[in-house]
Amino acid sequence: MSNETQRPKLKSCFDCVKSIESVYTGGCVATSKDERRIFTTCNEDIAVLDLVSGEKLAELKGDTEAITCFALKPDGAHLVSASRSMQVTVWDLLSYKAERSFKAHDAPIIAMDIDSTSTLVATGSADSTVKVWDIDRGYCTHSFKGHSGIITSIRFHPCKDKICLVSASDDGSIRVWNLKHRKCEAVLSSHVSVVRAIDFTEDDRGHSGNNGQRQYMVTAGRDSVINVWDWKRKALVRTIPVYESLEAAGILRPEIASCFGSGHGHIIYSGGERGVVRLWDMDSGEEVFAQTKELNSKHAFVDVLYLPQSQNLVAVTNDQNLLFYNAAERLDRVRQIVGYNEEIIDMAYVGHAHTHLAVATNTEQLRIYDTSNLNCELAYGHKDIILALYVHECGAIIATGSKDNTALIWAVNMNAAPSQRIVCVAVAIGHNKAVGAVSLSHNADSLFMVSGSEDRTVKMWDLSPLRAVFDAPERAASIISDSGPLKLQTLYTFQAHDRDINSIRISPDNKTFATGSQDKTAKIWDVATGTLQGTLQGHRRGVWNVAFSPTDRVIATASSDRTIKLWSLSDYACLKTLEGHTNSVLCTEFLSAGTQLASTGSDGLVKLWNINNAECILTLDKHESKIWTLAKQNSEEHIATGGADSVIRIWKDTTQDETERICREESQILEQQQALDNFLLIKDYRNAITLALSLGQPHRLLTILQNVMMAAERRQSIQASDDLPKNIGEGGADAILGNAAIDEVIGTLSPGQLESLLGYVRVWNTNGRHSRIAQATLHCILTQYTSQDILALPSAKDLIAAIQPYSERHFSHLDTLLTGSFIIDYTLHAMDVFGTASMDVLDTGDSGDGSIHD
Repeated sequence: MSNETQRPKLKSCFDCVKSIESVYTGGCVATSKDERRIFTTCNEDIAVLDLVSGEKLAELKGDTEAITCFALKPDGAHLVSASRSMQVTVWDLLSYKAERSFKAHDAPIIAMDIDSTSTLVATGSADSTVKVWDIDRGYCTHSFKGHSGIITSIRFHPCKDKICLVSASDDGSIRVWNLKHRKCEAVLSSHVSVVRAIDFTEDDRGHSGNNGQRQYMVTAGRDSVINVWDWKRKALVRTIPVYESLEAAGILRPEIASCFGSGHGHIIYSGGERGVVRLWDMDSGEEVFAQTKELNSKHAFVDVLYLPQSQNLVAVTNDQNLLFYNAAERLDRVRQIVGYNEEIIDMAYVGHAHTHLAVATNTEQLRIYDTSNLNCELAYGHKDIILALYVHECGAIIATGSKDNTALIWAVNMNAAPSQRIVCVAVAIGHNKAVGAVSLSHNADSLFMVSGSEDRTVKMWDLSPLRAVFDAPERAASIISDSGPLKLQTLYTFQAHDRDINSIRISPDNKTFATGSQDKTAKIWDVATGTLQGTLQGHRRGVWNVAFSPTDRVIATASSDRTIKLWSLSDYACLKTLEGHTNSVLCTEFLSAGTQLASTGSDGLVKLWNINNAECILTLDKHESKIWTLAKQNSEEHIATGGADSVIRIWKDTTQDETERICREESQILEQQQALDNFLLIKDYRNAITLALSLGQPHRLLTILQNVMMAAERRQSIQASDDLPKNIGEGGADAILGNAAIDEVIGTLSPGQLESLLGYVRVWNTNGRHSRIAQATLHCILTQYTSQDILALPSAKDLIAAIQPYSERHFSHLDTLLTGSFIIDYTLHAMDVFGTASMDVLDTGDSGDGSIHD
C-alpha cells in the first residue's frame, strides 16, 4: 500500500495559460490620459497593453504597411494612426475596431498630435505639408505649406483659448500656425538640425498666463541643444547645450523641482543617444540631475513619455524596451517592459517559489520576468550574447555563459530595491571562445561550477569564495559592494570533445557530470578528478542536451538525429530510444520523479513521454518555429518553453483538472443514458429524442424513429382490417414520423440541434435500409422550417450538397419499382383475362362432348 501512495502521478495534459510575446518592435508609443493603457507599435499593428498587469488587451490590425505614427484623443475615445500607405485610420477604443479610414497626404505621415478638446488632429508629412482634420467628421479643416523639409514634430498649443499649432521640420525651422486666421504667425530659426520635441510650460497649460508669469515653449533636437522660447514674443530666451543628440524633451510639473533641491523653477527632462534621462533647470540652463548609465548597457533613447499622474518617465529604447523611472524618487527605475525578445536561447525558473523566469535571448542582457504581471528586469554584465544559463537549486543564484568568452555568477533577490535585485557577484575568465554551457553543483557542501566552450574544453571553477553569497543571496549587494565581482579560479581544465560542447549537467549526487557535443557523443566525467568515466555513443548527429534522472541511474540525451536516448549509468548502454520528433530534438527534462520526459525540437513541438513504454502521450503545438529551451518549476505545476519565434509559452499541468472533468462528464453521460432508457420504457418520445440529440447518439435516435414508425404502421394495418377510423391511436393520422409528439419535437429544435439532426439524416440517407427514415425525417423538417431557417445554419451548404444526390438516387429507385409494379399489374390482369377465357372454353367443351348428365 505504501508503494501505491508514493508512486508519482503521471501527467497527461498541459494547457497554455500565459504567453510572453512581442509587444513593441520599434516606432511610436503613447499612453492613455488615465495612465491605465499603453499603446505600442508592433510590426504593422498597434498593441494595447494594460499598464498594471502588462497583459495585451487588444491588437489593432493594420493595413500590412508599417505604422509611422499615432496619437490618442485626450478623452480616450479614439486613436488615430497613420501608416506608410498614407492612410489615416480612426479606431474606436471601446470595441478596438476601425471606424473610418482616409488618405491624408501624398507622402507618409511622420508626426501627429490631437488638440485638448479631442476634436482636431494635426498631421505632418514627408511632403512638407501640415494638415488639420476634424476627427469625427473626417474632413480637412486646414492645410499649411511653408516648410522646406520633412515634418519631424508637431504640437497643438495646450490652452483652449489659443488655437495654435507648432510644427518643426528636419531643416531646423519651427513654424507657429494660427488656426483661427489660417496663417503662419512666426518662423523660429535657431536649430540647425532635426527638431524632435516641442513642449509648453504649465502656465500655458492650465492658467494661460493669468498669474503674471511668462509663458515658455521648449524645443529640442539632434543638434544637441534645448531652446527655450518666450511664447508671447516668439523670441529665443535661452539655449542649453546638452552635448548629445536628443530625441525627446519636455517640462515636468513644478512640484517635482523640490525633489532636486530648492531654487529650481521649471525642470526640463531630456533623453537621447546617451541612453540616460537628464534634468535641466530651465531658468539657469544648468544640469540638475543625470542618471548613471548601467554597466555594459548600449541602448539609446528614441523617446521619453511623461506620465504626470504617477510622475513616471517612460523611456523608449532603441532595443525595444520600455523603462519606467519615477521622477519624484530621483529617477529610480521602477519597472521595465521588454518589447521584443528576439530569439529565446535558454531559460530557467528563479526565486524561492519559482515565480520568475530567467531568460537568455540574442542580447547581452540577462532578463528576468515576473510571470504574474510580465514585468521584466534587465541585468547588464556581459558584453555579447548570452548563450546559456543555469539556476542553482536554491533559486537565487544564476550562472550565465556568453559569446564574450566569460561566465558570470548572479545573485537574485526580486524583493530588493530595483538597483539591487540582480547583482553580478563573480566572473569566470579563461575560455578562448564562446561559453555555450554552464552548470552549478546541487548542494552547499561542495560549491563549484562547470563550464563548456566552443574551444572544446571543460573548466571546473571553485565557488567556495562565494559561500557567504550562497548562504544569504539577499545580502549579495553588501557582500561584494567593496571589492566588486570576484574573479573565479579554475580547479582543472581539459579538452572534452572534438567539436563544440552544447550542454553540461551535474548529477544529483554531485559525483559526476555529463557533457553533450556536436561530435555525436555524450560523456560522463568524474567531478573530483575530471577523468572520463564513460562515453555514450549511438547518436547519428550532434547531441544538443543531456539530463540526469532525479531518481534512477539514467541519463537522457537529445540529438539532431530526431531521437532521445536513455542510457544506463552503470554500463553506459542504451536502454531506450524515443522517436517521434520530425526534426532535431533540442531540449529535454525529466518529470514525475523520473517516470516521464518532456522534450522540445526544431519541429516546434513539445512532447511528453512515458518512459516505461517509450510512448509519446501528449504533443503541444503552439510555437511557430524551433523551441530551443524548456524550463520546469520544482513543483512541476508549470513548464515554460521558448524558441526562435521570440515567444515564451507557460504551460500549466491540468492533468488533475482534466481527470476530474472527464469523470464528471462520464457520470453525467451515464445519468443521461439512464434517463434516456427510462423515457423509452415509458414511451416518452419527446424527451427521448431531445436527450438523444444532446448526447449525440444517432444510432439510438434512428432506432427510436424506426420503432415508432413500425408501431404506427402496425396500428394502421389493424385499423384498416377492423374498419376503424384512421385517427384512432396515439400517432394521429397526420403524423409524419408516426407520432405527433415526435413531429412537434422536430419542429422546436434549436439551430444547433437542427444542424446535428440534418447531419444524422445525411448519414442515414447514404444507406438504402435507412433511407426511408431519413426521407421521413427530412420531410418532417422541411414542412416545419422555412428555407431561410435551414440556409442560416453554418454547414447548410455542405449538408444539402450531401443529401441531394442520395435522395435523387432513392427517388429514381422508387420510380423504377413503381414502373415495375405496373408490369406486375398488367401481367396479373392479363392472367385474369386468360384464365376467364380458358374456363369458358373448358365449360363449352364439356357441354358439347356428349357427356352424360345425371
